[in-house]
Amino acid sequence: MGVGENQHMKWAMRLRVALFLAQALEYCSCRGRALYHDLNAYRILFDQDGNPRLSSFGLMKNSRDGKSYSTNLAFAPPEYLRTGRVIPESVVYSFGTLLLDLLSGKHIPPSHALDLIRGKNFLMLMDSCLEGQFSNDDGTEIVRLASRCLQYEPRERPNMKSLVTALTPLQKETEVPSHVLMGISHETTSLKHTMSLTPLGEACSRMDLTAIHEILEEIGYKDDEGTANELSFQMWTDKIQETLNSKKSGDTAFRAKDFGTAIECYTHFIDSETMVSPTVLARRCLCYMMNDMPQEALGDAMQAQVISPEWPAAFYLQAAALFSLGMDNDAKETLKDGTNLEAKSHRN
Repeated sequence: MGVGENQHMKWAMRLRVALFLAQALEYCSCRGRALYHDLNAYRILFDQDGNPRLSSFGLMKNSRDGKSYSTNLAFAPPEYLRTGRVIPESVVYSFGTLLLDLLSGKHIPPSHALDLIRGKNFLMLMDSCLEGQFSNDDGTEIVRLASRCLQYEPRERPNMKSLVTALTPLQKETEVPSHVLMGISHETTSLKHTMSLTPLGEACSRMDLTAIHEILEEIGYKDDEGTANELSFQMWTDKIQETLNSKKSGDTAFRAKDFGTAIECYTHFIDSETMVSPTVLARRCLCYMMNDMPQEALGDAMQAQVISPEWPAAFYLQAAALFSLGMDNDAKETLKDGTNLEAKSHRN
């Protein structure tokens, strides 16, 4: 398992990859997305810090019926070969093939690997580049986990939560950053050292939703001052009153942290199109994040920026949504944009 020319991934990093992937898959399962299709080594990407990430989530959205599978059939779960469908336990089987990849540095067909394990020849599975980097007990435990994942009967395989539990105590060099273990240069520094963030920017950089809520509640609607609201005389009717009532109800729900109701009320206000309010968009953005809807949150933050191009809060909230979507580089750039706007407003 190479990470560069003449470089091979260390044992500690391979264990970290296994744990991070198990945690990601457990998270998916808890969110009702247990059918991650065609899980294989090509789905693993590494971020700028060298941490492993699971990619291709579109495959999950587009294949909820369990019918699509494109990998080499030698690596496909047995139930797929029998029925043409995959089930949540099939993901565990594929995770077992990834454990074999991490052990051996090669893509070994599960049937061959299981023959070696049954014959007590599992040391033949181990990547020779790892010699001296791990104890026999650790190697044996990973082999055991892989063989359990590769059981023919789905019900005999472990679930992702138990795999996370088993992999956690095996972690080595936990204090060493991933980019060091990977042997790659790391030029990015912490946001706090590169820019001076306001309280809202700081809260968004940490994705501290509770702090964001407190700040948005405290500043109220003062940032809406100067927003163009071209209302004709005819619009001052029952419709405008109804729209204002929706906003008021949304604010009451927002204050009470009833974020589902706040989304409904703010949506009624926004969809009425009788007036615009970047603050309502900012508040609905946070409500979406509270309800684990980062894509919708990003849309609101971007719309707030369209209405108020010089409003730093719109950029900060975009950054928080981007962080929650795993788009860290874009988030950091957006934080910088917000900070630059903040500095510009203070100079003026």
